[in-house]
Amino acid sequence: MTETDYMQLAIEEAKKAAEAGEVPVGAVVVYRDKIIGKGRNTRENDLDISGHAEIKALQMAAKALGRWSLEGCRLYVTLEPCLMCAGAILQSRVSSLCFGAKDAKEGAIVSKHHVYDGEKGAPLLSFGVAEEACAELLTTFFSKQRNR
Repeated sequence: MTETDYMQLAIEEAKKAAEAGEVPVGAVVVYRDKIIGKGRNTRENDLDISGHAEIKALQMAAKALGRWSLEGCRLYVTLEPCLMCAGAILQSRVSSLCFGAKDAKEGAIVSKHHVYDGEKGAPLLSFGVAEEACAELLTTFFSKQRNR
């Protein structure tokens, strides 16, 4: 599968989040070309600040591997991670991170905080994969929220 294929699976998770009334962000973790973790935002429904797609996907992946270290894994997420998630990604030792849309307001990787700049052990990075589709999910969701 390609980066776009994996991002499409993350988009499917984001759509499930939107259907549940959550901000539409989805994530998948891949190890040896197999999906071992999936996640979507659940913060509102779970009343849990850590209910972010990345955290959920990383937790599932760690359980699947039977270890907290996710070396050799790739994380695909529809939106640029926030500070909390960027820290969790770094701590989990994910080998590479791919995200779709940038987040000018809260993005911790390339948009606002740049937490991985010069950081030893930071994951390899790619972004902009299926960016328009990822951004459209968010635009549509927030437009509907404003029109309620």
